[in-house]
Amino acid sequence: MTLVSQENSVRALLKFGITQLREAQVPSFTLAAELLLLHVFGRDRTWLYAHPEEVVGDENAQRFFALIARRAAGEPTQHLTGKQEFWGLEFEVTPDVLIPRPETEHVIEVALDRLAVRELRAGRRQMLSGEGLQIADVGTGSGCIAIALAKELPSAKFCATDISQKALVVAKRNAARHSVEDRIDFIEGNLLEPLTVSPLATRHSPLLFDAILSNPPYVGRREAATLPREVREHELEVALYGGEEGYELYASLIAQAAQRLKPGGILVLELGHNSLPAVRPLLDAAPWTNVGVTNDLAGIPRILAAEKL
Repeated sequence: MTLVSQENSVRALLKFGITQLREAQVPSFTLAAELLLLHVFGRDRTWLYAHPEEVVGDENAQRFFALIARRAAGEPTQHLTGKQEFWGLEFEVTPDVLIPRPETEHVIEVALDRLAVRELRAGRRQMLSGEGLQIADVGTGSGCIAIALAKELPSAKFCATDISQKALVVAKRNAARHSVEDRIDFIEGNLLEPLTVSPLATRHSPLLFDAILSNPPYVGRREAATLPREVREHELEVALYGGEEGYELYASLIAQAAQRLKPGGILVLELGHNSLPAVRPLLDAAPWTNVGVTNDLAGIPRILAAEKL
């Protein structure tokens, strides 16, 4: 894909990219073209619209054309730029981790709200720094949940697990990028299982948490054909699919959380778009109380939270 005869101005390149991505039926095609152009030049959006007539060198133009072609063929924009914003922070993203979604920010919001309410009930000041808190992030992927909370709770300690060693490499780099690596222990393993044999716990004194958070794989394999091409063909399957129906992992995760939470500890789970009817009953019996559901901005039940008696 080349435009050797066309003027390679910023405006011309952007117009070309938008047209190509629109014709390829890429979602949010204007934003994708902007992000790819900014990535090539290492600039921000202010520069983009302040210098529309600036002439672009052929090498950078060719780089942009190549990225547009790859996006039109289905590769996610985040894989092409290597980054995604989450909770106002920039995270490195590779094909080894699930791309952070805006709806996952509700996990952070609900966790902070629940922890603040717990402080009020205990008669403590509501200025929550996380002092003395131990928090687990299950299936951490890029590390976005643990890292975002670590920035909000500067005195809290975290454990973040993932079944993928490659994902943990990315998460560790993100933690270092945001200067919280000294407060997060990244541990390889399935769900909460590795914490029973972690150096952080012993057989006689298992590690207990004040909060356990998770955005587990929750897409059903039977839904694969309905997913956008960039998700179906390029997102990491182990981080995407939670079984044939999509909600199969929740029973084990909730049972393990019941063993790993302190009394009064908080469980916060992200849900798939149709998971609530299958997952909500798992919290109907002891030791769970104060069960609540939070909808995302589209009105979909997205977060399920509860406290351990």
